[in-house]
Amino acid sequence: MVALKDGIQSADAIMHLAEAGAIRPETPFASDQVQPASLDLRLGRRAYRVRASFLPGRNHTVQDRLDQLSFHEIDLGKGAILETGSVYIAELQEELALPEDLSAAANPKSSTGRIDVFTRVITDRSQEFDTIGAGYRGRLFAEISPRTFPVLVRTGTRLSQLRLRKGDVRLSDAELLAVHERERVVTSTEPSIQDGVAVSVDLAGFGPDNLIGYRAKRHTGLVDVDKPGSCRVADFWEPLYADASRTLILDPGQFYILASKEAVHVPPDYAAEMVPFDPLVGEFRVHYAGFFDPGFGHAEAGGEGARAVLEVRSRDVPFILEDGQIVGRLVYERMAERPRVLYGAGAGSNYQAQGLKLSKHFR
Repeated sequence: MVALKDGIQSADAIMHLAEAGAIRPETPFASDQVQPASLDLRLGRRAYRVRASFLPGRNHTVQDRLDQLSFHEIDLGKGAILETGSVYIAELQEELALPEDLSAAANPKSSTGRIDVFTRVITDRSQEFDTIGAGYRGRLFAEISPRTFPVLVRTGTRLSQLRLRKGDVRLSDAELLAVHERERVVTSTEPSIQDGVAVSVDLAGFGPDNLIGYRAKRHTGLVDVDKPGSCRVADFWEPLYADASRTLILDPGQFYILASKEAVHVPPDYAAEMVPFDPLVGEFRVHYAGFFDPGFGHAEAGGEGARAVLEVRSRDVPFILEDGQIVGRLVYERMAERPRVLYGAGAGSNYQAQGLKLSKHFR
């Protein structure tokens, strides 16, 4: 088995783990599937529409639950439309046979979150979503629930990503402050560091029109997940502009794309993750897609000044956001080794040096 150092595993380690059989892809990896600190997961041949979201529990496999809860089987080989408001479970092409000291976590890809597709990875006998225990051996499945736009997916579509971790490598607040003083992880003059570094929302606006974000339209056409630039912005999004109050009322059930006030920086020796929801800052969810790879916002990788794009959905009540209000926190973890290729320097990086940016599907 591969000798691994403590930390988040890099692209090289992911490839070595695949060669050693700890990651078992049904077909060879695509050329851009392995990212600097994560692995994209591909949909397999079949999906199932199910009555409800579920966790299998410690005594059952995912297939056990599918036998009880699925309505019908869907062939993804020909492509399939997944409708809003429905829940689907799809096979993934990657299986795992992890060493006893290696665990994993999953998250939606950035482009997935920005089209409001809620997706989580499930394993056999699991009691938590997106959490894969050390030593897990078995299949992976994705729960998929489009919330705003119907989507077209197929075998090989990538909605989720996997990050592999050895040891307890999350930075303490003191360690994160030291990294910030040395390499500046956010552009705040006085960053709030408590269980991660605070990220606030920009409602002052970008560009001459003071654009602050977008609100998703209802009853739109579908988004083909595998076709960048195939959708017109105007058909799917309503632009939002700053006013004198520099506030925005989030309506329940609506989906918004906003941006952080701070530029974010993930130095090459670290990986970061956005905490998706913090009840201390308000009744809304921010950033479905939480992984930030090493090199995000790093000047040497062409990303100086990269904002965090925020995928925001209010919960049960209208909620007023104010310019500069804290909306989430970034937690940082050590890499086991510095990746040879940083985010933005290749590996299919679509959002390096971004400001306020919709997903790659829109033109």
